[in-house]
Amino acid sequence: MSNPSSQPGVRVAKFGGTSVATAEQQLKVKNIINLDESRRFIIPSAPGKAFSDDIKITDLLYLAHDLAHNHQKLGDVWKTICKRFQDIIDELDNELQYPCDLQIHLDEVRDTIRSGKSTTAYVASRGEALNGYIIASLLNAEYVDAADVIRFDSKGCFDPCSYELIRNRCNDSEKKYVIPGFYGADVTGTIYTFSRGGSDVTGAIVAHAVDADVYENWTDVSGFLTTDPRIVPHARSITEITYRELRELSYMGASVLHEEAVFPVRDKSIPINIRNTNKPEDPGTIIVEDRDAGDQIVTGIAGKKGFNIFYIEKALMNNEIGFGRRVLDVFERHGISFEHMPSGIDTLSVVISDEALGNREDQILDDLKLLHPDQVSVYKGMALIATVGKGMNRAVGTAAKLFSALSLSEVNIRMIDQGSSEQNIIVGVEEKDTEAAICAIHDAFMGT
Repeated sequence: MSNPSSQPGVRVAKFGGTSVATAEQQLKVKNIINLDESRRFIIPSAPGKAFSDDIKITDLLYLAHDLAHNHQKLGDVWKTICKRFQDIIDELDNELQYPCDLQIHLDEVRDTIRSGKSTTAYVASRGEALNGYIIASLLNAEYVDAADVIRFDSKGCFDPCSYELIRNRCNDSEKKYVIPGFYGADVTGTIYTFSRGGSDVTGAIVAHAVDADVYENWTDVSGFLTTDPRIVPHARSITEITYRELRELSYMGASVLHEEAVFPVRDKSIPINIRNTNKPEDPGTIIVEDRDAGDQIVTGIAGKKGFNIFYIEKALMNNEIGFGRRVLDVFERHGISFEHMPSGIDTLSVVISDEALGNREDQILDDLKLLHPDQVSVYKGMALIATVGKGMNRAVGTAAKLFSALSLSEVNIRMIDQGSSEQNIIVGVEEKDTEAAICAIHDAFMGT
């Protein structure tokens, strides 16, 4: 596949919080946009941390919201928010292409928060909304409020009518457009947000709407790595990966890209290019619909802690019609979604995250016992490790190699689950073995 950076046409460029955290970073954004005139749609996040002990703008806004709802003055928190934005504007100085006076917008946000009528979604979205004005001025682009073009329905779900709204609003081929990420609104103007990191989703939606050739996602790393470098320092860069592989890894904790950002671009087979704002010369990782796996068996390994495995054993379970449905019905009645459900002839395991389970473990166990199993128990403190690769479904001995690596590292496997696509194998291990498991699998397939 050719490098998307060599292809003509429209590009959508999303910049994450670290990419727009300071005036210096925003000048890097300007240089990147100016390098390629096809980068006409820019999706900025709210300013992230300017240094390690800094506080993100969004977190400061949450704090202001909490103060107001507790009938306390915004005081120094609001001063810090205003100063952070004004410092960026002052440092950009002559680089701004037209005046950028945020005071009227800051005052509006402050007054809304003070009134006690602000929703969490409204407050959370203001960092992106306010920063968008600065980016638009810096790039001499037109500011488009995401509330006008990213539509949610009354239940807070994304409405596909957004695609047409974007096309109708951003229809001048001579202009650049800045659309803040992370939020939108319903027809009444009520603000809704995507889940945290949702600026990635906004960028993907815009890319879908304008039939972009490439969706560039600019962050602080040069693409995807084979695993978490904090666990495996010699993790390698991934040049090319499929949407499916990406989704598997993102779901299991690889956090370079929001997992839901895949769907809008996948519908139109638009490649995603993960790039590094601080190293724009690096090609990054290309995410595509399909690729030639070649000799690469495993693409990446990701792990996630915080799971519980409910283990149910019942003789002749396979002959009892509807037993599996009744097990899942227990979780559904409690409003709990499951992650995985590996099974045998007489056994069934249901994997539930700590977050979903909450404090309902005893209730679930009591309800499962009403199904008259021979045994029911729960294993807590579990981690899931996903080994993902398009080449796995054709490579003989992949599972044996994986399990041997874990055995040699003295990691006890508590659960095994393989997807029907045969492009991933998930193992459940105790949380204390998470890092050892990831290292063992990575070194077995990628080398040391």
